Amino acid sequence: MKFEFFSATDTGRYRTNNEDTVSHDASTQLVLLADGMGGYNAGEVASGMACQLIMSDLAPWLLQAANLAPDADVERAMVLCANKANFAIFNSASKVSDYNGMGTTLVMAVFRPNRVLVGHIGDSRAYLWRKGCLQQLTKDHSLLQEKIDAGLLTQEQADQSLNKNLLTRAMGIEQSVQLDVKIHDLQDSDLILLCSDGLTDMLKDHDINQVIQSQSDSISLANLTLSLIEAANLAGGRDNIGVCLVRAKTEPKLSVRNWWSFGT
Repeated sequence: MKFEFFSATDTGRYRTNNEDTVSHDASTQLVLLADGMGGYNAGEVASGMACQLIMSDLAPWLLQAANLAPDADVERAMVLCANKANFAIFNSASKVSDYNGMGTTLVMAVFRPNRVLVGHIGDSRAYLWRKGCLQQLTKDHSLLQEKIDAGLLTQEQADQSLNKNLLTRAMGIEQSVQLDVKIHDLQDSDLILLCSDGLTDMLKDHDINQVIQSQSDSISLANLTLSLIEAANLAGGRDNIGVCLVRAKTEPKLSVRNWWSFGT
């Protein structure tokens, strides 16, 4: 199985700075997206640190481990790298007054043959789009999600709430943080979407699905990514928008007969 990657961020229609950071490395099939928070430029610092530190630690390990490491070892490496980056952000926030209180969400994915390991902290999300259906793979670490889980709010009531961005977990707020990791099987032509709440606060899941559905068969990942960003801006664009798309494609197997007859 081969993977195609494209990522982009946008400031949105009202923000003057961009606190979303996205990073992907095709050689190790690693994708990172972080949405920073904090005063001055601290949000940019936090999200940038998260992606840079995790990429610099995890990508070389993945390159060395290749496909030989079991999923449990990959998950352990994801957790360790996220915690190391979390402590660095926490430490910087403690020492630099302008960075006091800074933090960031994180959603990360490691693609392996026929599957993907997805880890997240906060309310940046991962979705799977398969054959016209969009499925959310992550569950927000937010006060609203806890109220939904407790039966205190319906999803419709939560969608109308003004307190969508009250997080119960984020990087850099405490000395350690828990990265939730799950493994998902992949099929040919699956799309994995990683995004910040700048997309999901503006577009409901059925809106996102409609954009992908209308263009999935004929358009490049780059154009599809930019179409999602444009749709979020047209819907209000109240926040920075970070998007990363990954397409899975199964490589055709070369039969023994075809191999021997090649070039004849």
